[in-house]
Amino acid sequence: MIRINTALFSGALALLFGVAANLAVAAQGENFVDEASAKGLAEIETAKLALEKGTAEDVKAFAQKMIDDHTRANQKLAEIAGQNEDLQLSDEATLMDKAKAMILKLRDGESFDQAYANNQVVAHEQTIELFRNYAEQGDNADLKAFAQSTLPKLEQHLQEAKQLAATHGSKR
Repeated sequence: MIRINTALFSGALALLFGVAANLAVAAQGENFVDEASAKGLAEIETAKLALEKGTAEDVKAFAQKMIDDHTRANQKLAEIAGQNEDLQLSDEATLMDKAKAMILKLRDGESFDQAYANNQVVAHEQTIELFRNYAEQGDNADLKAFAQSTLPKLEQHLQEAKQLAATHGSKR
């Protein structure tokens, strides 16, 4: 029993250090641009699914807002990256975000609406963490300003996603 607990503790500690290392790396401009743009693309792709498969009007309205807002944010990020030749946007969503989108593709109707709303809560929590960390610790002034100015919109999205999740039967 002690060996199992020690192994579990060691694994948890390794995970914690891995997360801390990832946050430190994300503070670098190149990684922030890549991750932030990938998350934006994932938001747009899952929102397109919501427009296609969602049944509730509030889910579809939220999805359209995600397409509009995250497209604008990625365009602004592209402008900043264009001024710095060492910064490049991601051209695809991250592996984890792709997996979540695949799961959403398997859902339909009310089940889709609930899954999408729950997905949006988690996605925005993660994106806010990324932006907040860069706003506090980033190494590029333009990107820090972008992260700081985008945070209020992301926080608004999170509140709206939580409301959607509550409306559509989330257990979260």
